[in-house]
Amino acid sequence: MEPWYIATKRFGPWKEAAWTRYLAWSGLNQLEEVVSLDPMLCETVLPEIRPEYWDRIVNEDFMLNFFTDLAFLLRQVAAVPEKNVLCVFRNPPYDPDASTQPVPFRFLGYDLVDVMGSASALTNCGGFPKAFDNTELNSKGLVTSRNRAFAVQNALRRFYPEEPHAECHVWAIFRAVGH
Repeated sequence: MEPWYIATKRFGPWKEAAWTRYLAWSGLNQLEEVVSLDPMLCETVLPEIRPEYWDRIVNEDFMLNFFTDLAFLLRQVAAVPEKNVLCVFRNPPYDPDASTQPVPFRFLGYDLVDVMGSASALTNCGGFPKAFDNTELNSKGLVTSRNRAFAVQNALRRFYPEEPHAECHVWAIFRAVGH
């Protein structure tokens, strides 16, 4: 299980009006911050794919913003303020461990992002009450247990088969400490 890396813009109360509107819409009042791979809420800080990235990014549909080379990514985003540098694992078969990474990462939880990479089913779809209760999400908008994340994934597929955002990947998310 190989880790991938991405740098995203932070989204939380320091975004004042946008954060207030988001909380009013979502009802997720327990959130201190959204940490997600949802590109609408936490957009990548490197939206342009430069030629020198190609050997260092995941070359799959909808995955072009994920890097395989952490040191390279860190150099690219060194001057960007207010960012999250994330180490992620897609559909992990067991609880991943990021302790062997060259920089310290802290586990935050599991996100469920549609397979098109366009929206988090947890924080940007208005809720799926047959699959999970919004109160299950932690202060970052994530599910804390891998088993629960896969149960939510299965429930989304079962109860919402026509909803395009219900066909999701499960992502384990770790955030770099001090970057």
